[in-house]
Amino acid sequence: MEYINNESVLVFTVRVILGVLFFFQGYDKLFRLKVSGVIAFFREESAGRIPEIVLVSSAYLTSLIEFCCGALLILGLFKTVAMYLLGIDLILVCGAFSLLKPMWDMQLVFPRLILLSGLLYFPCSWDKLSLDHLLFGAY
Repeated sequence: MEYINNESVLVFTVRVILGVLFFFQGYDKLFRLKVSGVIAFFREESAGRIPEIVLVSSAYLTSLIEFCCGALLILGLFKTVAMYLLGIDLILVCGAFSLLKPMWDMQLVFPRLILLSGLLYFPCSWDKLSLDHLLFGAY
C-alpha cells in the first residue's frame, strides 16, 4: 500500500464529512420529511413565484443528488462527478433561497461550499483513501 500522509488523511476527512452532511440532508428529504413535504414548504414560502414544474423537479433532483452524491463521497467513488453535481445542487439551492428571501441565512450552505471548494482544489493524487484510488489508480 502506498504511503499514507497528512494530505491523504486531510482529503479523506474533508470528503467524508462533506459526504455525511449531504447524505443525511438528502436522506431527510427523501425518507423523513419526504419530497412532498419539501415541495409543500417551498410552495408555501414561494407564494407562486416559482413555477410548479420547476419546484417539483428541483425538489426531487436536489434530494437525489444530495443523497446519492453524499454516499459516493463517503465511499470515495466517482468523486469528481459527485462534487460537480453537488456544486450544481448548491447553485440551485442558493437560487431558490434567494428567490424566497434575498437576505437569507447561509449557515447551512456556506460550510458545504467551503468543504466542496477545498475538495475541488486539492490534487486528486492526495486522495489515496478512496475507492476511486483503489479501483482506478491516481484518479
